[in-house]
Amino acid sequence: MATRKLRIKVCGMKITENREQIEKLGVDLLGYIFYAPSKRFVGDTPDSGLFNTDKAKVGVFVNENAFEIMGLAKNMGFEYVQLHGKENPKTCGIIKSQGLKIIKAFNLNEKFKFSDTKAWEKVADCFLFDTKTSQPGGSGQKFDWKILEKYKGHKPFFLSGGIGPDDAKAIKAINHPKFTGVDLNSGFEDEPGLKNIEKLKQFIDELKK
Repeated sequence: MATRKLRIKVCGMKITENREQIEKLGVDLLGYIFYAPSKRFVGDTPDSGLFNTDKAKVGVFVNENAFEIMGLAKNMGFEYVQLHGKENPKTCGIIKSQGLKIIKAFNLNEKFKFSDTKAWEKVADCFLFDTKTSQPGGSGQKFDWKILEKYKGHKPFFLSGGIGPDDAKAIKAINHPKFTGVDLNSGFEDEPGLKNIEKLKQFIDELKK
């Protein structure tokens, strides 16, 4: 893993000044959550400066209407749409037809069947493997990363779910050919939506060694 450059996605952007600090750390993607029950929901009237970045932007949605997603993606200049609910491949295909890249999230535990990802192979650009909990994302809980060895699919994947400042060494040891990046969120926060810049910097520096 030392020779592989993992992509770094920081999710839950909510505060413009915090986002400006984060993008200086060498991250690749910034995630914006459009799911009202989330503590990291961008809000009904987010600061327009929140989206003013040259980094690749990811709109995160849960069971949202495809046309609502496409409208927001166009207005906010999203490159990626992350689907974190019970969307179907047909919905995914409609969104992808507008030139958007698709990240499809799956919630994993020891009972997860990776065969469930096959229907998405043709429409998703990559997968995101998160921890199965009662609510979508941001739980701060890990799943057993050994489960990833069972994934034999063709799409690259991001690792999510409870990644924290002390996990860089363990992540670098994951030797899966489709492992493309990490999704960082609650494990690096001082409060929901406010990332600790020093913790992020230390982790990213360690990951890139």
